[in-house]
Amino acid sequence: MHADYLLNTTADNFEARALELFHYQYAHVEIYRKYVDLLNRPEPTCLTEIPFLPISFFKTEQILDVNQTSFDLHFQSSGTGNEGRSQHFVADKSWYETSFTLGFHHFFGPVEAYTILALLPNYLEQGSSSLVYMVDALIKQSRQPLSGFLLNNPMELVSRYKEAKKNGGKVLIFGVSYALLDLAEQQIDLSEAIIVETGGMKGRRKELTKAQLHEALKSGLGISNVYSEYGMTELLSQGYSMKDGKFDVVPWMKILIRDPYDPFQFFSEGKSGGINVIDLANQHSCAFIQTQDLGRMDGDGFYIEGRFDDADIRGCNLLLPQ
Repeated sequence: MHADYLLNTTADNFEARALELFHYQYAHVEIYRKYVDLLNRPEPTCLTEIPFLPISFFKTEQILDVNQTSFDLHFQSSGTGNEGRSQHFVADKSWYETSFTLGFHHFFGPVEAYTILALLPNYLEQGSSSLVYMVDALIKQSRQPLSGFLLNNPMELVSRYKEAKKNGGKVLIFGVSYALLDLAEQQIDLSEAIIVETGGMKGRRKELTKAQLHEALKSGLGISNVYSEYGMTELLSQGYSMKDGKFDVVPWMKILIRDPYDPFQFFSEGKSGGINVIDLANQHSCAFIQTQDLGRMDGDGFYIEGRFDDADIRGCNLLLPQ
């Protein structure tokens, strides 16, 4: 049922589904209803009239459908401690699993075609990571014996990569930025792998612009292109950049760029502003999120250009604007 809903979401029915979900969440997600009432906007008629909940609420509130008496998963954002970390209570894990599996297939094809390797040490160390949960599930779905996490063992990653290529398989590597840079500085050839960077430097290395990071990875790993993932604790769906830093999202997800000085004014293309996300997989928390990321639309895709100055530094948002 979840798969049918997501796969049958199109540009033609997206707005109607978003408005339907808004009315459900207005009625059943208490903190969202209070926020909407404060704004006095309980009856939107189009996407740009829907109130987007500031992402900071996920730090202080349990944002959950009142009909859900329990939750399957509890995710926390990356950080140096429990204080100030965003939390996402996922009432039905099948929504998340269906969304990221269909999303992977949308961008890369069948997961069974890949050996999936993960170099995500800090996420594993901190626990409660939605990224680790996703990658672990994809590793299991791949059914490839060489797939797996490499905590602090980059040479094992290289060994598995070479073995998979020798057997004629495709290899996709999810890696936190600083760990991939460690590999690149050793001039390790991963030229036939798909490299998906995510997660920033985590305070482990000097910050780089996305362009600088990608150039260093391409040079050091012998690859012609670097892929990126755009996801966050508060969402159940992901966007991916397949080339040149331009991101696309799945059909059940939509990005809007808001005017930084007026949250109900939106830019169509070319102008930079705050990124708002609609994620229709977020059925039982909040599907309408005002992030602290800065970006701009470009055709059907978008670019990430940094974060607001007062935004917390975490996750994929550590990458600075060019």
